[in-house]
Amino acid sequence: MPQLHGQPYDLNANGFYFESLEDYASKAKENRNAYGDLVEEYEIQFIDGDDIDCALAKAWCINQANIGGYFAACDEWEDYQKKIFIIAAGEIGCEFDPEDVHPEEFDVDLYHVDSMQELAEEMVDEGLFGDIPEHLADYIDMDAIARDLAYDYTETEIAGERLIYRAS
Repeated sequence: MPQLHGQPYDLNANGFYFESLEDYASKAKENRNAYGDLVEEYEIQFIDGDDIDCALAKAWCINQANIGGYFAACDEWEDYQKKIFIIAAGEIGCEFDPEDVHPEEFDVDLYHVDSMQELAEEMVDEGLFGDIPEHLADYIDMDAIARDLAYDYTETEIAGERLIYRAS
């Protein structure tokens, strides 16, 4: 589970670390500033955890109103679902309900390749351009196919992994 920090906007108060919504709620309920007043507003900061959960926090734009959904996503989603969400919300700008979001709602196709060239080769090998006779295979211009793919596909890096995606 990722570790977050609640940094008060009140300069006369101390923040606290937490690892769940319940942990946040109990610490926030008890947190007081130097004058004894309850601290109400916090900036939520990602402190420690997996790289994918850090990228998810950034795409989620975590704050004190939406961390419950974020923690649920960290706990319940597979890495590929997190990547789809990071692309949809973080790169494309899709809106989402932080309390009821499902990565399958986003129309994002992921390819685990390092370059457009590699994607072009994979698509040719899988027959997406039809059957290519063996004696003509050496004449296929992979660079041209890669350039054409770049019109509909985008390269990105998430948690240290290079990916190519297409979104509708």
